Amino acid sequence: MLRSMTAFARVQESCETGSVTWEIRSVNHRYLEPGLKLPEEFRGLEPEVRKQVTKYLTRGKVDISLRYKLNQTNNGGIQLNQDIVRSLRQVEQEVLNIVHEGSKLSVSDILSWPGVIADAEKDMSPLIDLAKTSLQSALGQLVESREGEGKALGELISTRCNQISEIVAELRVHRPAMVTAMHEKWKSNLNEKIQKWAEGANEGRLEQELAILAQKLDVDEELDRLDTHIAEVENVLKRNEAVGRRLDFLMQELNREANTLASKSQDATTTQWSVDLKVLIEQMREQVQNIE
Repeated sequence: MLRSMTAFARVQESCETGSVTWEIRSVNHRYLEPGLKLPEEFRGLEPEVRKQVTKYLTRGKVDISLRYKLNQTNNGGIQLNQDIVRSLRQVEQEVLNIVHEGSKLSVSDILSWPGVIADAEKDMSPLIDLAKTSLQSALGQLVESREGEGKALGELISTRCNQISEIVAELRVHRPAMVTAMHEKWKSNLNEKIQKWAEGANEGRLEQELAILAQKLDVDEELDRLDTHIAEVENVLKRNEAVGRRLDFLMQELNREANTLASKSQDATTTQWSVDLKVLIEQMREQVQNIE
């Protein structure tokens, strides 16, 4: 199924220890580029997160963040580092023995000393396990969002493909009469010019010039290739894989044929249709840039 590269997912899950919240944002990018923002306690999950991302996604710049919250009953208590307190008192006494004056450390001074007060060690393993399982839910939600947006993009592209096919069909009907009219016009003009160059001009010269001009007007190959590329775009849209790069290549090919068609145009109608084709192709190209 077609997938967009722009999506957002948010999953929050809880257990007795607390809760975890994953937020994932993705935008279009040439390659897969995951960016992680994990709390220090969850740094060990980074290799697993990257591994899971590659299972679900193939392209896009992906920003992944994790937040957690401990339940009040699991916040632990305050712990006093008695070893540091004893060391402070010992050093204090040694200093007083040397200087023989000065006030002793107050309780407030001791409590504010780095490392004296510490939070009780928390058991984070339940939240880490929860983060692993909820990550898959978040990635699944992201893929679902991408597919929903991708479906909409596919419908827009398919609509423009139909419009291009209609223009090509109209050009096939229009061109023969236009070429005949141009042929007669050029034949008349060339006859006048050749008669000015020499009396009894060579008829073969006239036919040669007309053949060159007719070749410049021949756009059958361009129209055939436009039809072929449009058919391929429609087929690619139905593939169950990442097709963004393939579609981007087809947009380049379509644009090349539209440019060639425009360069061979000798009438206002063909020129206008050529412009319409280029506008439709550019609209598709912009949409394709966001497809995985």
